[in-house]
Amino acid sequence: MLTAEFLITSLIVVLIPGTGVVFTVSTGLALGRRASFFASVGCTLGIVPHLLATVLGLAAIMHTSALAFQVLKVAGVAYLFYLAVATWRDRSAFAVQPGEAAAGPLGLVVKAFLLNILNPKLTIFFLAFLPQFVEPGATSPLLQLLGLSAVFMAMTFGVFVVYGLLAHAFRKAVIESPRVQAWLRRGFAGAFAGLGAQLAMSER
Repeated sequence: MLTAEFLITSLIVVLIPGTGVVFTVSTGLALGRRASFFASVGCTLGIVPHLLATVLGLAAIMHTSALAFQVLKVAGVAYLFYLAVATWRDRSAFAVQPGEAAAGPLGLVVKAFLLNILNPKLTIFFLAFLPQFVEPGATSPLLQLLGLSAVFMAMTFGVFVVYGLLAHAFRKAVIESPRVQAWLRRGFAGAFAGLGAQLAMSER
């Protein structure tokens, strides 16, 4: 059921910096406003499989299957560490011109999509989160879950777009300082590595 409690809780969850936020902000700084938009699209689409798994009841299988959880977790950890190393080793300067052509809109969407789809904790989160807001005794709980999921995704997309725009707003100051660029790359690399380590050490 769509309530103020659901909206507030969802907003807090979306605002908390995670892999999607780090990727969207770094993309906005490095490639500009348009590229951060595509990153936001990819991160939002990466939520869809987790929401569908929850709605269709497949999350319960992953919750009880240690092997399924571990396989997806290892893949997610590996991808986060790959991003950390790639970001750390990148020595190209942030460009002022639209730079998403380097990876292409589709490449950015796919990269962002993989970030979220390879996070098994999202499925577990939605399994525990969404059902709490389904009205007890509802005649159509599936429709309520789908409606809540749509609202959550719309909120995620909106917040991520704002994150990207804010990053773009500070882009000029970043571009004019090679030292700031270097520290930002190290910070983003450290953030990806830290998120990967956190996922690697997390329990069910």
